[in-house]
Amino acid sequence: MNEIIKEGLTYNTQRSMMHIPEYGRNVQNMIDYAKTIGEKEERNKAAQAIIDVMGQLNPHLRDIDDYKHKLWTHLFIMSNFELDVDSPYPMPNRETLTERPKIMPYPKNKAKYGHFGYYTEEMIRETSKIENVEEKEYMTSLMGNLMKKNYLNFHTENVENRIIESHLEELSKGQLKLSDPEEQLLSTNQIIRQFGVTSSKPKPKGKSKKRKK
Repeated sequence: MNEIIKEGLTYNTQRSMMHIPEYGRNVQNMIDYAKTIGEKEERNKAAQAIIDVMGQLNPHLRDIDDYKHKLWTHLFIMSNFELDVDSPYPMPNRETLTERPKIMPYPKNKAKYGHFGYYTEEMIRETSKIENVEEKEYMTSLMGNLMKKNYLNFHTENVENRIIESHLEELSKGQLKLSDPEEQLLSTNQIIRQFGVTSSKPKPKGKSKKRKK
């Protein structure tokens, strides 16, 4: 009895490779069978039927632009580019599909002060170029508060307004100056409430009281 069962078993190692496993073994078998059909007209009918099944198995592909094109591309990939049928789209190039993407260079932008961030410093440099006096003053206040928020996000201790004022003037090469830091810069508590900053000055640790039994 065991010998009969063993004879009926087919192991995955004995089956053809599934190039796109998401479609399942049955679809792969259908494609393998279509490749053996002698009449091209019949192969075309089989290919269209397989495309319909693939679309039903992956309805989410319909949200993708030109999803039919994607299904035909998957069909050719799963046939190992050996299925000779009349496709509404050109057969994809095997080399193009298997080509490795180019390595993207890692950004090497470096901020002078890490707690402010490179893009904040870049915004400060751009703000320095503003010629309109009122607009420049308004943007100077925004940059100062952004610097203070970023500082509080990075550090656990509070920061004095004069530090922000000094760094803003330094990073802008003297082009941006706060006329009244105490008035223009938000307090630490305001920044925490408005921006959800959690890094504020830690509370001093006190002795825990023992519960009375």
